[in-house]
Amino acid sequence: MNEHFLEDFAVGDTYRSQRIRVDETRMRSFAAEFDPQPFHLDSDAARASIFGGLAASGWHTAAVTMRLLVDCDLKPAGGVVGAGFDEFRWPLPVRPGDELWVEVEVLEVRRSRSRPRQGILKIRMTTRNQNSEPVQIAVGNLVVRTRTAA
Repeated sequence: MNEHFLEDFAVGDTYRSQRIRVDETRMRSFAAEFDPQPFHLDSDAARASIFGGLAASGWHTAAVTMRLLVDCDLKPAGGVVGAGFDEFRWPLPVRPGDELWVEVEVLEVRRSRSRPRQGILKIRMTTRNQNSEPVQIAVGNLVVRTRTAA
């Protein structure tokens, strides 16, 4: 693993992940355990819903996004440690069989004044389907170790 310290990042850097296909069985299993709403579990109920068909839980999409983020080349030193989100949206539903991938853009790199061995990396994570349509957009803040103290 080739970790990147805070000093290695610059505003405008971009990263892309591999793809993960959303499996209907896993999608329903996740929903049954964590978001048991009819439009995530039952095809007939889903067709009658605002989604017009079976849709993954947004939290399932978030979990897939996390996996893709961890596996991409971003690799912040110390791991992908979240400090919170400034924005989190699901503009389109995820469907069974969709192939998701994540595009990451560095928006801000900020060294901590109170903790000289770390800083904050603000990133925009856009999760896209096989048609490059955004299905999740999140702006988050990661805690990243620095190579040297300030």
